[in-house]
Amino acid sequence: MPDNSPLEQVARMALTTPAQVRAISHPLRTTILQLLHERAATVTEIATAVERPKSTVAHHVGVLTDNGLLQVVSTRKVRAIEERTYGRVARMFYIASDYSPAGEELPGDFNDFELAARESAPAFEDKKLWAFIRHARLTKDQASQFWSEMAALVERFDQLPRSGSTTYGFAVGIYPTDHPTLAPRELADE
Repeated sequence: MPDNSPLEQVARMALTTPAQVRAISHPLRTTILQLLHERAATVTEIATAVERPKSTVAHHVGVLTDNGLLQVVSTRKVRAIEERTYGRVARMFYIASDYSPAGEELPGDFNDFELAARESAPAFEDKKLWAFIRHARLTKDQASQFWSEMAALVERFDQLPRSGSTTYGFAVGIYPTDHPTLAPRELADE
């Protein structure tokens, strides 16, 4: 008998293992997670959307499922084969600021801004890119507080109804930089 009862989805889920972080660091898996914001879907539906072979998509869905990021939300028989529909376990995944199990660092290819730069290039060319960059000298605590506020904004973006005809990207980050700063006034006057 098919299980068609949707499973609970939490609002936020902290990634706590290196395997979970590696799981979301692959561009196709990130795309799959983004597609499943729309609704739950089968491997066939996802493969059609991303224009990749079902076997490739099935592998990546398996990695996400094995790491607790996706779950089977329903099953049904299709010509004697069990077809599974997958959904996210959380609306938002995040890596806690204190993430460093066993001294591991984030994967080297875990770069949302590199992806955002590639994705936004056509919008820039068409003069449809809304963006800004700012620099401010902050304490670590101030930066952490600001990041918490940005995470809330990202969560709000994630919860917007999926109703428009255009998909928009949204990138946000805070990072230390060697951007030039002025010396304090008393030192500059001497």
